[in-house]
Amino acid sequence: MAEITAWAGDIDQLHIDISGGFQLAMKIVIALFLFGIALDVRLDDLGYVVRRPLPIGVGLIAQFLVMPALTVLLTLALDVRGSVAIGMILVVCCPAGNLSNIFTYRAKGDVALSISLTTASNVVALVVTPIAVAFWTGLNGAANDLMRDVSIDPWEMVLEIALLIGLPFTAGLLVAWRFPGFAERARIYVEPGALVLLLLIVVGALAGQIQTFRDYAGVVAVAIILQNAISLLVGYATGRSLRLPVPSVRAMTFELGVRNTGLSVVLALGFFRDLGGVVVVAALWGMWDSLTGLLLSTWWRRRPAVEPGEASATSLESAAD
Repeated sequence: MAEITAWAGDIDQLHIDISGGFQLAMKIVIALFLFGIALDVRLDDLGYVVRRPLPIGVGLIAQFLVMPALTVLLTLALDVRGSVAIGMILVVCCPAGNLSNIFTYRAKGDVALSISLTTASNVVALVVTPIAVAFWTGLNGAANDLMRDVSIDPWEMVLEIALLIGLPFTAGLLVAWRFPGFAERARIYVEPGALVLLLLIVVGALAGQIQTFRDYAGVVAVAIILQNAISLLVGYATGRSLRLPVPSVRAMTFELGVRNTGLSVVLALGFFRDLGGVVVVAALWGMWDSLTGLLLSTWWRRRPAVEPGEASATSLESAAD
C-alpha cells in the first residue's frame, strides 16, 4: 500500500513525453472518425431529432450535466489526486464517438438514435466541453488547485475542438449530401480503417510508455472502472426512465457509456501534458471503455432486442400464422 501511495503522490508531477508525430496521427484518426460519422448521417437522422426531441434532449442533459456531476462526486468519494480528477472530468465532458455507433449496431440497438445523439453531442461539445471542463474541475479542490497552475486559453481549446470535430464533421456532411453514392461506398472503409489506425497508433505509443502506464495503472484503475460502470448504468437508466424500446435503451447506454476518448487523449496531451495523471486516465479509460463496450454489445447481440412480453406476443402471432 505504501508503494501505491507513493505512485499516487507522484502522478500529479508526471510528465508524459509523446512525440509530435503521434499527436498529429491521433488528430488525423479522430478527424477520420468524425468524417465517418458524418457520412452515416442522413436527412432521416436529422429529422429524428425534430420528431423525437425528448430522448435527444434528455440524453444531452445526462451527458453534459448528470455524468459530470456524478464524476465530481466520485472523485471526492475516492479522494483521487488532482490530475486524476481532471482526467476523469475531461473524459466525461467529451462527446460520444464513432465506437458508440458501432457497438449499438452490434447490439441490435437503435442505430438512428445513436447516430442522432452522436451528431447532437458533437455539435454541443464544440462550445460546451471547454466550459464544462473548467466548471466541473472547479468543484474538486485538488483539481482546482492544479488548474490554477495550468495556463489554458479556453478559446484555444474551443479552436482545437472545432478543428478536431467541426471541420471533418462538416466535410463529411457535405460529401454525404453532394455525393451520396460515394459516401455510401466510402463509409464502409473509413470506419474500420480509422479504428485499425487508432489501435496501431495507440499500441505504438504505449509501447514507448509501457513502464509508465504499468506503474500508474493501479492508481487509477478503481476510479476508471467505477466511472465507466456508472456511465453505462446512467445511460441504461436514462433509456428505461423514458420508457424507450429495448433497441433505443441499448443505444442510449452506449451513447452515455462510450466516450470519444481519442479526443480526450489529444486534449490531455495538448493542454495537460505536465499533469501526467490526466493523460494516463484518458488513455486507460479508452482501452477499458472499448473492452466493456465490446463485451456488452456481444452479450446483447445474443439476446432479443424486445421486451419479454413483446417477444411472447410475436411468437404467438408467428405460431398462429
